[in-house]
Formats: sequence, C-alpha cells, structure tokens
Amino acid sequence: MTGACVVTTTVDSAEAAESLAKGIVEARLGACVQIVPIRSVYRWDGEVCVEAEWQCVVKTSAIRADDVVAHIKARHTYDVPEVIVTPVVGGNDDYLAWVSEETS
Repeated sequence: MTGACVVTTTVDSAEAAESLAKGIVEARLGACVQIVPIRSVYRWDGEVCVEAEWQCVVKTSAIRADDVVAHIKARHTYDVPEVIVTPVVGGNDDYLAWVSEETS
C-alpha cells in the first residue's frame, strides 16, 4: 500500500464538478481532481434513467479520505451521491509523494 487513495464521485453539471474540484484542492483535501464527462445508466425510484454526468476523480492521501468524503457529502445535490474510496496499491513514487505533500 502507498498511503494514497482515489475518491470518485459524480455530479450533474460541469459547473458543479469544477466548483467541487476547486473546493477540494483549495482545502488541500486532494492534490488533483480530474473531471470526466460520462453517461450513466441506473435505476432510481423504479425507473431506468440515462443521464449525462461529470465524474470527479480525486487523488488524495488515505488519511484525508474521510475528510474528502465528508466535504463531498456536505456539498452534493444528489439524495444519495456516489462516493467511492479506492486504495492505491502502487504507482509512480514521485507522483505519490507529491499527492502526500499536497494533502498534508
């Protein structure tokens, strides 16, 4: 394990994604947030929905993961937002050191 993790969420607009990403980086909760336009298919309230969404992929340290999750939940507009934490098991040591530095 590296001590780093990735936190993933989705939002309903590019503006919401950028606002969330800036808030995370400004608060030093994440070193970087990538924003990716996606199309999601899911069941909600008994109906199958197809929606445009923006996925936010937050690179952070494992010790900041709970803070990132709380930050996202406090600012999210969805009733039940996707917030998933995935541990990073390896990678570029220089990049992972930068993530740690930016989130400490």
